[in-house]
Amino acid sequence: MKSIWTELPRPILALAPMEAVTDVVFRHVIEKAAPPDLYFTEFTNATGWAHAGDKAIGGRLVRTDDETKLIAQLWGSDPTAMAELAIHCKDLGYVGIDINMGCPDASAIKGGGGAQMIRTPEVAAEIIKAAKTSGLPVSVKTRLGYSFVDEWRGWLTHILKQNIVALTIHLRTKKEMSKVPAHHELIPDIKSLRDEIAPETLLLINGDVEDRAHAEHIANETGVDGVMIGRGIFHNPYAFEQAPRLHSRSELLRLLGLQLDLYDQYHELTKRPFDTLKRFFKIYVRDFDGASSLRDQLMHTHSTDEVRAIIDALPAE
Repeated sequence: MKSIWTELPRPILALAPMEAVTDVVFRHVIEKAAPPDLYFTEFTNATGWAHAGDKAIGGRLVRTDDETKLIAQLWGSDPTAMAELAIHCKDLGYVGIDINMGCPDASAIKGGGGAQMIRTPEVAAEIIKAAKTSGLPVSVKTRLGYSFVDEWRGWLTHILKQNIVALTIHLRTKKEMSKVPAHHELIPDIKSLRDEIAPETLLLINGDVEDRAHAEHIANETGVDGVMIGRGIFHNPYAFEQAPRLHSRSELLRLLGLQLDLYDQYHELTKRPFDTLKRFFKIYVRDFDGASSLRDQLMHTHSTDEVRAIIDALPAE
């Protein structure tokens, strides 16, 4: 089977999977603004889906036919459930399975998934094996360790021995969350380990990457195969653009308008409450005169129509 990973340019620039962020709506917004090479879904719980079906995962696996470079990111500690959901993802048209072994969320940890996999490496191996039954290429996204940075060598050695197509490292531990700078200084050593154990496995890094230029600089300096941008997209929705430039208020607000339209379009499938949109307002309403006041007004709205009315009433630039 031909793998999507072999078709991508180098370095691979990907939008990192983020819970309550990288859904079908926001992915289409970023595709319009400045597309990356690869997308991932939100985190989807295999065990929950196996027990209760789609109602257990909300709209996390909603995708459209034009999303041809989209990988499903799954988590869980039950190999049978992982195999079932991975096969379902293949039926839905996904081109790969990425297993989340780094999420620090308490509910994921309690369920034995996410970063808890670092503490149960034998289960992690079984989960990878289960996902492979789908026939889709399987990758892993994880952290350096659970509590201590120096866990990285043993943990990553174990994962690299599982014959996965790609490994993405968020360059922090579970304990560190995102409270400390990412450990970019470890990239050369991690790459050397990859080269020694599994040179065919693609290596991507994640953590404190600002935009395309920054990502390409990291890749060129270290020789990694790719870079993910996560929180950087909240500072710049055009983070992946080829030729960076300043964007006007009207451009930013058109992107917000697109997100409002897509939210309405897919609401019956995603069932996301309106207030979940509010975390996105700061992406578009920034870096122009009156942005703070406008953002405050939008945070007090209760519907997409109210947001549109406020934006439409703005004076011309």
